[in-house]
Amino acid sequence: MDLKLEVVVLPVADVERAKEFYGRLGWRLDADATAGDSFRIVQLTSPGSQCSVQFGTNMTSAAPGSARGLYLIVSDIGAARDQLAALGVEVSEVFHEETLGDRFQPPGAAGRASGPAPEHGSYGSFATFSDPDGNGWLLQEVTRRLPGRLDDGETAFASGADLASAMRRAEAAHGEHEKRIGAADPDWPDWYAAYMVAEQAGTELPA
Repeated sequence: MDLKLEVVVLPVADVERAKEFYGRLGWRLDADATAGDSFRIVQLTSPGSQCSVQFGTNMTSAAPGSARGLYLIVSDIGAARDQLAALGVEVSEVFHEETLGDRFQPPGAAGRASGPAPEHGSYGSFATFSDPDGNGWLLQEVTRRLPGRLDDGETAFASGADLASAMRRAEAAHGEHEKRIGAADPDWPDWYAAYMVAEQAGTELPA
């Protein structure tokens, strides 16, 4: 039986302020319903996500702003960080961990090493931001999934930007492939396709 995590509840103090903030980020408004004056539920979904967030009135006893370590997975950490900054969000610089777990340290902590992970290693580059209540979000760059994370028989991209990023990585890898074989590869479309499918599924990349 599938058990799919599809909604996370955020504790907020000001529902309208939170709705405006996430809407400004381009998150889709799925619902905004009330039951009299005592209950309100708002649901939004970030671009490309299968999991949504909900907040509202009388939904949770958790203190506003107490949610931490909420992951947003991106294919290009620099572009994602710059897009948030352009929207007026106070977002950290891109960083990587000196030791495992440093991603959860506050901005300016010694364990946050400036810049992306060496060679942009998948899962290794981060940036952080918070909503107006202080709920903390963590951007993480994932370009190649760990084995078993995805069905290797299925390949999908959440946006044109994600597809373009995957094609650029395939282009760079294919350039190295042509250097190794010492000739132009006339079957490059097949090579690109095999590389992009394997990268997303976390299986062995073509040589």
